[in-house]
Amino acid sequence: MEQASEGARGVAVIGGGAWGTALANAAAAAGHPVTLWLRDEQSAAQMQASRANARYLPGIGLHEGVRATTETGALGGAATVLLVVPAQTLRGVLGTLAPVLRPDAPIVLCAKGIERGSDSFMSAVAAEVIGPERPVAVLSGPSFAVDVARGLPTAVTLACADGREAARLSGLLSGPAFRLYHTDDVRGVEIGGAGKNVLAIASGIVAGRGLGESARAALIARAFAELMRFARAYGGRAETLMGLSGLGDLVLTASSSQSRNFAFGERLGRGATPEDAAGGKLAEGAFTAAALVGLARAREVEMPVAEAVAAVVAGDLTVDAAMSRLLSRPLKGEVE
Repeated sequence: MEQASEGARGVAVIGGGAWGTALANAAAAAGHPVTLWLRDEQSAAQMQASRANARYLPGIGLHEGVRATTETGALGGAATVLLVVPAQTLRGVLGTLAPVLRPDAPIVLCAKGIERGSDSFMSAVAAEVIGPERPVAVLSGPSFAVDVARGLPTAVTLACADGREAARLSGLLSGPAFRLYHTDDVRGVEIGGAGKNVLAIASGIVAGRGLGESARAALIARAFAELMRFARAYGGRAETLMGLSGLGDLVLTASSSQSRNFAFGERLGRGATPEDAAGGKLAEGAFTAAALVGLARAREVEMPVAEAVAAVVAGDLTVDAAMSRLLSRPLKGEVE
């Protein structure tokens, strides 16, 4: 696969939330001029003037190599494009902006989720929108935006079906503290990123209900076992799920209130309704749960933890009823 042609330069980051801003800082720290594209003119102007994203990353400066803008024309010269928008809006945003992007510029998908309605992974959505011939990669792994934006040590995974392109992009985007490992297992990385959000909600519920650290450790282990079953059924490799984008991301997301999914589950565990638990913030796992369960059932994969989360989020089960259902399941061998 050829890299973007000689006239292309720099990195474009589409999406000015916390994660988009953090990745823009990381790309700039790696030595690239970065265009950070936002929809809202006022937000872009404020970021450019104040050199900070006060709304999403207060107290953290915008790298001097980052330019915030709403001008779509500014995206056309980028050699590499990072698409950092929520999974449920990826199709629309990519469809709108694809005509202004260079056709040879690789697109790195940074959303973790499964599209509702189509039950499609992000790489499949991208292929439908822009065609299978354009290079597409997926970035995922254990990372909080605030850590990456501050330049704290972080390691993630970048996957592309073309292994050489995966290695090239990993080298391109790696910087002093932001380290990218690469793989050609796109589906495995996508499954780890999407599935861990759902399972982190379950971990938050256990914490919010005050069920103890022993219970939460057991739940995380069993949740990971079902994520491995799901990955095998959909072509993901076991070694991928054992790495940064699987186990690493699950451990981080299922263990900290910095995670929106964990915090959402924690509020559910304390008795909040799903609407109140969201608090106006996006918890991607709440959108992904039903799709994950639907895909699991289609291939007869048992995912009792994910099913319990989906039922609670949908309002079909109370937290106590979901816990009771999990605890009353038949005992079996641990590897089953």
